[in-house]
Amino acid sequence: MTDISRIEAAAFRLQGHALRTPLLGSALLNEIAGRRVWLKAECLQHTGSFKFRGGWAAVSALSPEARAQGVIAYSSGNHAQGVALAAQRHGAPCVIVMPADAPPVKIANTRDYGAEVVLYDRARDNRDAIGARIAAERGLTLIKPFDDAEVIAGQGSCGLEIAEQATELGIREADVLVCCGGGGLASGVALALESRAPGLRVRTAEPEGFDDMARSLASGRVQRNDAASGSICDAILTPAPGALTFPILSRLAGPGLVVSDAEALRAMALAWLRLKVVLEPGGAVALAAALFRPDQIAGEDVICIGSGGNVDLAVFRQALARLD
Repeated sequence: MTDISRIEAAAFRLQGHALRTPLLGSALLNEIAGRRVWLKAECLQHTGSFKFRGGWAAVSALSPEARAQGVIAYSSGNHAQGVALAAQRHGAPCVIVMPADAPPVKIANTRDYGAEVVLYDRARDNRDAIGARIAAERGLTLIKPFDDAEVIAGQGSCGLEIAEQATELGIREADVLVCCGGGGLASGVALALESRAPGLRVRTAEPEGFDDMARSLASGRVQRNDAASGSICDAILTPAPGALTFPILSRLAGPGLVVSDAEALRAMALAWLRLKVVLEPGGAVALAAALFRPDQIAGEDVICIGSGGNVDLAVFRQALARLD
């Protein structure tokens, strides 16, 4: 079970290892949204996404014996890189199971962090089964991308920082929009805010056609996505909400928000133009929701997590073309 004490413990282990990422604002983005927009730039975190937090929290929580044996994870790229770097810095062997259609930059970076990469077909193969088989054969510890108590705790450290930064800015009430796949970041942040800044409310943001969390929150029971791929937001395409994350979010989160791929690309372009940061499509959906769903948000401030910036050049060019 993840609670505030586990999040605080993870944050303590992350001290000196994770970056305290900035909360950025732009008057020109405020004009588009009709309120003050703040971007928590986790795209500037080690490995280019918040996933380093959860990866470090999980690897550092293992016994020395388990770390020496090694770890395994499955991911389209950001969790892969976070776990790979954390394992490398702990001297632990690491295997990452990745879809063959993951962005090449993410596959290359994961290998560069010293991990062995096993590719699979996202449409035909079951990554859970592949990961479980390799873990059993080699005696590796499986670190799941979101349904892991220590991973959720590590992501919660981002929420602790948001609470501190909001206090520094005098923000007492606001929606905190979180790019959401399985819900690890959203649930960790929600638990942290419940304890440290109860006036801040998490709301998930997802791409159209892959809004399983939004539909699950609305219905009160877990809903699955019909497709495994088909959105440019590869970082947050998951089959369904997590068994650990959904109960947390069903208790603490507000209604989910949904944006189009085109809006995610537009948000990427605006983040680069106005904030000078690079976001990937899946890392930009929270900002897109703040900018393009203003009627679904209340209050004078909205905080968005820019969850990742690991984008291939070709996709980034598509985004920048939206400025023409």
